[in-house]
Amino acid sequence: MDRRKIIKTAAMASAAAVGLGACRNPSEAGNSSQTGTTKAAKIRWKMVTAWPKNFPGLGTGAQFLADAITNMSGGRLEVKVYGSGELVPAFEVFDAVSAGTAEMGHSAAYYWKGKLPEAQFFGAVPFGMNANEMNAWLYHGGGLELWQKSYAPFGLKPFPAGQSGVQMGGWFNKEINSKADIKGLVMRIPGMGGEVLSRAGGTPQALPGAELFTALQTGTIDATEWVGPYNDLAFGLYQAAQFYYYPGWHEPTACIEAMVNQAAFEQLPEDLQTVVEMAAMAANQHMLSEFVANNQRALDTLQKEHQVEIRQFPAEVLTEFKGYATEVLQELSEHSALSAEIYQSYQSFAAQTKNWLNISELAYLQAR
Repeated sequence: MDRRKIIKTAAMASAAAVGLGACRNPSEAGNSSQTGTTKAAKIRWKMVTAWPKNFPGLGTGAQFLADAITNMSGGRLEVKVYGSGELVPAFEVFDAVSAGTAEMGHSAAYYWKGKLPEAQFFGAVPFGMNANEMNAWLYHGGGLELWQKSYAPFGLKPFPAGQSGVQMGGWFNKEINSKADIKGLVMRIPGMGGEVLSRAGGTPQALPGAELFTALQTGTIDATEWVGPYNDLAFGLYQAAQFYYYPGWHEPTACIEAMVNQAAFEQLPEDLQTVVEMAAMAANQHMLSEFVANNQRALDTLQKEHQVEIRQFPAEVLTEFKGYATEVLQELSEHSALSAEIYQSYQSFAAQTKNWLNISELAYLQAR
């Protein structure tokens, strides 16, 4: 659908919902004995997530999306959120939505690398595009169409529904002073970042967020990345590791996904389909703003109240990671014809925006 038509339809849908509410007798608000037409029109969806319910940033992002859909539809499409483990485990969100156990899922695409390697392009690419670039590629560079093409065989329709921005490099229980310190390191790190770590001599582990603190505290893992100060403070990771490294080379942003069961989506009238799309777009920007607003405050708390040591990865470590990241990305592009198509689109768009970013964002930040 043409984006101008999408926006116009969404506006009309919202205006219609507001108009309906304004015309309704106040005594009827919330009354379940309304006319059969209104009652019959209500659709109820379940949203399963890979995060604890209402967890800062990610969990609250899922709730924001559910509330936006419910409110923008005037209550005609009501979405209820189930946190990780409430209905299905964190790493079963993809299968649950594909099977129709839930109509929606809220997660990160790189969790599905085992069943769909191409999905990793839409989660996070080490040393790849940042949040603004990623959004530009998805909305205006053909990225979203490729993402939806990737998920179509599984009966799923994905939408970007959040960005983390550049993440931290992770929590470590020992200092990283050279490439040698990566050898034998057991670290929770998903997606392509995990493959890069493996090639550098480390051992990547895939763990849901709710298990990170215990795994780090008990020594099951030596290090973990999660998101950034806002999320990491909430998980109490500072109590399990002393050193907090930057930058987040593995995730210049994490693009959070809202996946929708394709059959359920197609059963919606056109205006409600538009509501889902527009709500996801709003949630995408809202989450990024939430992280930007809260990360520095959380970082101050970690440093001043909990004496966390903030360290920068040594240049030689980042150089080695970048070399392996190039290899991993190239090999992923050779997985299938679709992988090659996505890779070409991603790389071409990144190259296209690089020069502008150098004389705009980068130049401004250096000048400031």
